[in-house]
Amino acid sequence: MSNKIWAQPPPGTRKPRFTREQIAQAALEIADHEGFEALSMRRIADALGAGTMTLYYYVRTKDDLLTLMDDALMAEVVAHSTPLEDGWRAALEQISHAMRDAFLRHPWALHALQGARAGPNGFAHVEQSLKALEGLKLTLAEKLDMLSVVDDYVFGTVLRDREHGSADQIEFDAEAINEVAKEYLASGEYPILSALVGDREPMAAFQEFLEMMVDKGRFDRGLTIILDGFAAKYRLPGRVDRQLRDAKRQARRPRRGAR
Repeated sequence: MSNKIWAQPPPGTRKPRFTREQIAQAALEIADHEGFEALSMRRIADALGAGTMTLYYYVRTKDDLLTLMDDALMAEVVAHSTPLEDGWRAALEQISHAMRDAFLRHPWALHALQGARAGPNGFAHVEQSLKALEGLKLTLAEKLDMLSVVDDYVFGTVLRDREHGSADQIEFDAEAINEVAKEYLASGEYPILSALVGDREPMAAFQEFLEMMVDKGRFDRGLTIILDGFAAKYRLPGRVDRQLRDAKRQARRPRRGAR
C-alpha cells in the first residue's frame, strides 16, 4: 500500500476547500455508521457536498484514503494520550486504553486498515510509546518487546470484544448447543468440565463462564498482569516493587504477644 500521499504537498496554492483531515473524518464516520463496505469516493464526496472528481484532486487513490483514515484514527489515540501520565506504568496504561477505545469506536478498522502506511500521527504514537519508557535502564530491544506485547494484548482484546461483545449480545442456538453439550459431557471424556457444570443445564453453566470471561474489568486485570510481569522481569519501579516492599515490612513487624 502506497504512502506517497505524505510526500505530496496539500493541493493548491490557495486555501483548499477541504483538508485531508476533513476527508479522513468523513470517511471514518461513513465506515462507523454504514459499514466499511459502504465506503467509496462517491459516498465521501456526497457527505462533503463535493463532486467525486473534485475529491480525487485531494486524494488520488483508495490506498491514499486508507492511509489518511489510519492517521486520523491514530490522531485520536495521540489526543487521548496527551499529556502523557508520569511513570512508565501509568503512561503505558493510558496509551493502551486510548488504543483500545479508538479501535472499539471504529471496530472495522483493525482489519480494514491493515497495511496502511504510518503518517505523522502514527509516528507521534510511536514517539509517545517510547517516551513512556524513557529513563528505564532497558535496551531498545527490551523496550520494543514490551511495547509489542502490550500492543498484541490490546489488539487481541479488541478482536475478542468485536467478535463477541458482552455476554448478553452473543447470539446462538441455545437449545441445540445444550443438547450436544449433554452428549459430550455424558461421554466421560471431559471430567473437569463435567464437574464445573454439575447438575445444571450445560448452557446455564456456559453462560456463567462467558460472563466471567467478558466482564468489564477483564482488560484492566490482564494489562496489570502483563505490566507486573515486565516489572518483575526487569526489576522496574512500579506496583510490584511497592507490593514486595509492603510485604517485607509486614513480615518484619512483631506479631501480637511476641516479645
